Amino acid sequence: MTRKWPTVIFSIVMFIIALLMLFPFLLMVVTSLKTMGEIQSPTFTFIPKHWLFDNYAEAMGRGDWLRYFYNSFIVTGVTVVFSLVFNSMAGFAFARLRFPGRDVLFFSVLIGIMVPPQATMIPTFLMMKMFPFFGGNDWQGQGGFGFINSYTGLVLPFIAGSFGIFLCRQYFLNFPRALDEAAQIDGANVFRVFFQIYLPLSKPILATLAIFKTTATWNDYMWPLIMTNTEHMRTVQLGLTIFRSETNVEWNLLMAATTLVVLPLVLLFLAAQKYFVQGIVTTGLK
Repeated sequence: MTRKWPTVIFSIVMFIIALLMLFPFLLMVVTSLKTMGEIQSPTFTFIPKHWLFDNYAEAMGRGDWLRYFYNSFIVTGVTVVFSLVFNSMAGFAFARLRFPGRDVLFFSVLIGIMVPPQATMIPTFLMMKMFPFFGGNDWQGQGGFGFINSYTGLVLPFIAGSFGIFLCRQYFLNFPRALDEAAQIDGANVFRVFFQIYLPLSKPILATLAIFKTTATWNDYMWPLIMTNTEHMRTVQLGLTIFRSETNVEWNLLMAATTLVVLPLVLLFLAAQKYFVQGIVTTGLK
């Protein structure tokens, strides 16, 4: 019985921490079911007095939410697919191939992790706006709008990233060198080794990277705000701003819309939870 006490205490502590982590989400859901009068009341009540499920219908009727979700799914899906391909290939090259300047190149990739995205936001925007031969631009990138208000402008800067390359490299380093030697003896080239041997064994790290990339892209607010200026190209994060004005915030409708926006990410994590945990452990980041 004495040996079980540490396990019991540990379980209780983890349960309390889990409740603390879940509390903001529970507060979001219950707030979405309240009236504005109850939210603004000086007396706080956690459980709504009147459960207003109509808040969800009213929130979805305030804007073109079908278009917002469509844009977010397109941008997130394309970004994640290309990111998995490019990051895994780059990570494989840095981990398993020997070529001149490999360490220098990988060090330059690591620098990208250290630089905050806010520092590169304006240069990236100018590159997207002045991209030659697109959006009415000439060969010098003048005269048009480039990739502004386009899916390409929302996706292109994020189809690869330093963190994804680093994560994949750390995973591929765990494989024994004998696996490469056996493939070379069988006459397999580099692409065949990657696509037929390493890629099928990379489900944990690809699932982990997919969750990270999906969360970052789906929740991104600043880049869509900069790259789009029409209702037609809004994403869900920009759609949430319709419940705010200069003098008022409709918290119940905002929380209702936020609950629906968060739901796809929760479902994704639940579906890929096993691979996510396994990927974190096998990359040495635990």
